[in-house]
Amino acid sequence: MRLQAVDLKLGYGDRIIVDGLDLGIEAGTVTTIIGPNGCGKSTLLRALGRLLKPSGGEVLLDGKRIDRMPSKEVARILGVLPQAPTAPEGLTVADLVARGRHPHQTWYRQWSSDDESAVSEALSMTGLLELGDRPLDELSGGQRQRAWISMALAQGTDLLLLDEPTTFLDLAHQIEVLELVRRLHGELGRTVVMVLHDLNLAARYADRLVAMRDGKVIASGTPAEVLTEGLLAEVFDLDAKVIEDPVAGTPLVIPIGTRAHPPS
Repeated sequence: MRLQAVDLKLGYGDRIIVDGLDLGIEAGTVTTIIGPNGCGKSTLLRALGRLLKPSGGEVLLDGKRIDRMPSKEVARILGVLPQAPTAPEGLTVADLVARGRHPHQTWYRQWSSDDESAVSEALSMTGLLELGDRPLDELSGGQRQRAWISMALAQGTDLLLLDEPTTFLDLAHQIEVLELVRRLHGELGRTVVMVLHDLNLAARYADRLVAMRDGKVIASGTPAEVLTEGLLAEVFDLDAKVIEDPVAGTPLVIPIGTRAHPPS
């Protein structure tokens, strides 16, 4: 396993969000974590990316405890794109992407031709090479997300954690970002872990799904194994039909109604 959570306990202050969670991320896969709001998806992703210290259990990166690894070593292996990332006003696309090279620099090795090549390659892969001099805040939502993904690519990691990379994007831009993720996986062999809300997009673009509720993993497997009508009821309190997507051949969720009832 590239990344593992072992008996993980996570929370904020006295509030426990995740308790006793085990999860393994296989190398060379796109894994998407799904679940209702507040179930612990983003909290789990933050812990996997060493942005949140567990109060119990451990996270293993390539078999080593991630909290005991040097920060620069982790940053050369694992890239994290948090929810709604922000950058200083006026920062250009190329300047943002160049920040991804910081883990490779030391006091005796500053900016080099290798760094320049890595930035150009990342911009080319995401289709932003012609926009390198544009301020980040002048880009569309989809372009901006591609710029942040470019920064993670320039970091040179083969493991990417993306927390809701399609949030606040219209459908066309959501597809644009997720098609990029699949290309990164297919052409560069990246291992990707994402949090997504849209179940049908998760089914179409992921190799494996992890369904969570109340801080626990309820199911893990292929989209066809996880997205069943029974699981949708158990995890989302949702009555739905699941049919085959006529385009992708993946599960397609058709909501019927909610099982949640307001208090009388």
